Amino acid sequence: MDRQKDNMAAQLLKNKALLEQVVRSDDAQRLMELLNQKAGNGLKEAADAAAQGNPAALLGMVRQVMGTQEGAKLVERLNQTAPNP
Repeated sequence: MDRQKDNMAAQLLKNKALLEQVVRSDDAQRLMELLNQKAGNGLKEAADAAAQGNPAALLGMVRQVMGTQEGAKLVERLNQTAPNP
């Protein structure tokens, strides 16, 4: 499963137009709003830690949001937008 996610991420990075489309989508924007509501100022710290190789805090926040009905639907729609490996 992790390899599949890595492949999806790599494909998105190669396709800058698709990556920009996904990031600017209403679903991605709403997901960010939900993450901000859950984490507040901690989101930036968690994102910085993830960028430095420690994604635990950020993943925990995403899991919390995905535990809600709205969050799960948003992530599902974003996954459908991303390329299949």
